[in-house]
This record gives sequence, C-alpha cells and structure tokens, in this order.
Amino acid sequence: MLTATLSRMPCLALSSRGQRTLSLFSSSGSSNWSKVVSDAEKIVGYPTSFMSLRCLLSDELSNVAMHVRKLVGTQHPLLNTARGFVYDSKNSLQMRGLIVLLLSKAAGPSHAASDLLAEDMVSGIYPSQRNLAEITELIHTAFLVHRGIVNLKEWTVSDGPLKDMQFGNKMAVLSGDFLLANACTGLAQLNDTKVVELISSAIGDLVQGIYHENFNNTEEIGLTDGINMASWEEQTFLSHGSLLAKSCQAAMKLARHDKESQRVAYKYGKHLSLGHKLNSDLQPFVKGGMGEPAAFSLSTAPVVFHRQIVGQERWHQQLQQATTLRNQLDYSKLLAAVKSGKGVSTAVDLCCYHGNKALEAIQAFPSSEARSALENIASAVTKF
Repeated sequence: MLTATLSRMPCLALSSRGQRTLSLFSSSGSSNWSKVVSDAEKIVGYPTSFMSLRCLLSDELSNVAMHVRKLVGTQHPLLNTARGFVYDSKNSLQMRGLIVLLLSKAAGPSHAASDLLAEDMVSGIYPSQRNLAEITELIHTAFLVHRGIVNLKEWTVSDGPLKDMQFGNKMAVLSGDFLLANACTGLAQLNDTKVVELISSAIGDLVQGIYHENFNNTEEIGLTDGINMASWEEQTFLSHGSLLAKSCQAAMKLARHDKESQRVAYKYGKHLSLGHKLNSDLQPFVKGGMGEPAAFSLSTAPVVFHRQIVGQERWHQQLQQATTLRNQLDYSKLLAAVKSGKGVSTAVDLCCYHGNKALEAIQAFPSSEARSALENIASAVTKF
C-alpha cells in the first residue's frame, strides 16, 4: 500500500547481468515507447497489434462495423475507440497481450508439464498461452468499448443530435458484450479451472474499478473531496492492474510453473500496470510546449496527491481561483497550482517505484531476449 512518506527513487533500470536495458531510452517521447513495443512483438512471433482482428473482422461483427460508420461526423466516443484499434501507436491498446506472451517466453517450458509437448510451442510459447493473451486483449477491448457509453442526461442540443448518441450507446453495449462473450468462451476452452477463476475474478475487479471511477467522476463535477492517495492506488489496481497481473499469473499456471513463478509474474504485471497508469496521468503535468493545456481529470494521480498534501481547505481555494465566472475550470491555472506543490513529484516517485519493482520481479527469470524486452518495457514507463 502506498505511504505518504514515499522516498525519492531514481528512475533507473536494475541492470540485468549484461543485458541491454536503457539503450533505447536516450530521449523521452512516444517514439521510444513504440520502438520498445515493436522490438518486443518480434520476439514473440508476430505483431500483437493484430491479435484481436480475427474476432473484430469476423462475420458477426462485420455488421457492427457497417453500423459504426453511421457515427462518422458525430461526437460519439465509440468512433474514436474503433479508430484506436487500427491506429494504435500512441496508446498501445494491445500491450496486455504482448506482456503475457513475453512472460510466457521468458519463463519457458516447465519440467512439471509432462502433459504439454515442447514441439507444440511456437517461438517458445504454448498455444494455450497465446490463446490466453488473445482472451486478455478481448476482455480489455470489451471494457474499452463499454467505457465509451455516453451519459445522455448530460447531453445538450448544442452537443449534437441526441439520436446519434443513443444509437452509438446501443452499438457500444452490443459490441462490448459480444467481445466479452467471445473472451469467456475462449476462457472455458482453456480447460483449466484455476485460470478460469483468475480471469473471472479480474473481470469482477474491472467492473468494481469502473464503478468507483464513475462515482468519482460524478463527485468530480461537484468538486467535492474525492479520493485519497491510498484509495487511488487501490482503485487503479482494480480498473487497470488486476487484468494484467492475473493474466500473467495465469500464463504461468497454463505452463505448469510453480507458485513462486506465478507470484513473480503477478508482481511484474501489477507493478507494470500501475507504473504505466501513473505515467499516463503525469503527461499533462510533465509535457513542455506552448498553448493552453488540455483538460485533465481531477482524479488523476498528481491531482489526488496534491489535494491530500495541501489539505482540503487549500485545495478548495485553488479550485475557486481556477473557476471562471461561467463556472468552468481554467485548466492552465489549475495546472500551475498543482505543479507548484509536491503532487507531481510524488507521482513521479511512485511511478519510478513501481517501474523498479517490476524490474526487480523479472530478475527471477533466466536471462533471455524476452526478459530483456520486459525490462525495457518496465524502464519505459519511468520515462517522461
């Protein structure tokens, strides 16, 4: 659990017996992250960005794709989500499946897996582990689609035709449900009750995490107290970390690895996902450049940490100072207020902590190209 007195941790990779870890990170930016992902995809046999296309391009969803075209020109977020599945260089929507495959390859075959044939492995990965990676991505994609549902109670005439939003919501619900149903079918076909239990509990965590997120977003509108640092980390794990952590553990279970290997894989997935979310939350606060800052959520880590550090009274004063006469937030003023405190540096420290914890966990696996790629990914989340 996060403590308020987190000491500053250097954002350095824990070097791994001669393996190159930091050579790809001479400068910050999305280009470095893209290169890390691209190099890692080659190690596991094929670009994971196309893993879910087999389902997305199936006959059942071809009609969905046709209907989604009707949303072109509207402001419904489902359209942007659909574009993200194809133009994915920035957000790496397929990252979870890639991590599962890399961990599977890094761990290798288990001596206890007498019923699993080594000759069935492709690029050092069992077919069941590849299926798990795809299932993980389908679950994540389903929830991304569901997150795009618009709250019609807040929709006004100036935002566009209401019928477009209603239609988009129906498509988001149906599409997300279809993807989730396919994932559950594939999960059952793995024929491993422990894996089914793990991934099912991750789906439950996702639902709980998103419920809390929606509640906090409602609270955010009223500019009330919101969550603290400890609850932020707990909720972030539910909505962003649980699926990856438990999928990594399940990949070890499918290969019959022992409980210690499963624990290490879980630890890597947990800390990597928390570090990645912190990196994402920090972007508006660490980016340079001119112009007005984009709107950011008041539930992001730097804001939550800043609010707890300065106290509720001071925070409410800063909010009032950043609120215009039209009762709208001036994000440039709010950004300056948050950056003037210790919330940003605390979030950076925590991001480095989780990145280093992921690097520490992966040292349990033998030195290999796959492990080096996992180290590079963990290092990348601490770069801004």
